[in-house]
Amino acid sequence: MNLHHLRVFAAVAEHGGFSRAAIALRLSQPAVSKTVQELERQIGLALFDRAGRSPRLTDAGETLLGRARELFGVERVAEEELGALRGLERGILRVGASTTVATYFLPQLLARFHQQHPGVTLRVLSANTRAIARRLVEGRLDIALVEGPVSHERISVIPWREDELVVIAPATHWLVRKRHVVADDLQGEPFILREPGSGTRAVAEAALAKHGIHPSATVQFGSTEAIKQAVAAGLGLAVVSRAAAADQLALGYIAVVPLSGVSFRRALTELRLTGRSASATTVAFRALLGVASSVA
Repeated sequence: MNLHHLRVFAAVAEHGGFSRAAIALRLSQPAVSKTVQELERQIGLALFDRAGRSPRLTDAGETLLGRARELFGVERVAEEELGALRGLERGILRVGASTTVATYFLPQLLARFHQQHPGVTLRVLSANTRAIARRLVEGRLDIALVEGPVSHERISVIPWREDELVVIAPATHWLVRKRHVVADDLQGEPFILREPGSGTRAVAEAALAKHGIHPSATVQFGSTEAIKQAVAAGLGLAVVSRAAAADQLALGYIAVVPLSGVSFRRALTELRLTGRSASATTVAFRALLGVASSVA
């Protein structure tokens, strides 16, 4: 059975005849009769008693009409649900972001998206850049925002915004009091680093390596918040996003080392699976990011 046959059969039953059903469906009367006969042939039962002036449903016809109405109801619900998704009234958006992005850039975006589309459920994952890229390839994320370099044959890297990294130290550190700090002044200083796979760590190590500096970790932490506290406690220097350091800088617990000649600017990016179609919720969130959804 197919829905077209069922729809014609139901029209005959509800309109009380083949001619009236044909008018309602904008079909010829012979076409309606032929369709019903084909349905009867498929199921091996008569659906109408045609002995009188108007066709009457047989027991089989009554049974099938009830089920047909149920199917039409399911069809309507499916259309309504898909329409709701198209209109962003419902749905799920799975957002993954590397740690710095998730903590300091993402919350405001999520709040704005929720205000615009309160019916969409947000599921957010925070992890390092490597883990976010892996989840995207596994098909477990709709949006992936990272701060570190990514190279993968299935991933397109789309520029989103720029972020500035700074070297921070305890507020009383001698480097803070020095007017001009050059890369050589960092030689031998203990550094507090993020874990391997962190985008912040990759960018910082690459920038320092250009000046022959290869920091050794006094301590490794899995979060920028822990690193800021460790710096304030005097465990060493660290490289973090200026946005991430803003609160501790304002309180005076840490300070930015006035480093000259070393650039710590980096691109924050969106990762996309090449060739994957974007859902309506994904397109809407990308509009908030200011990133074109048409980019492959």
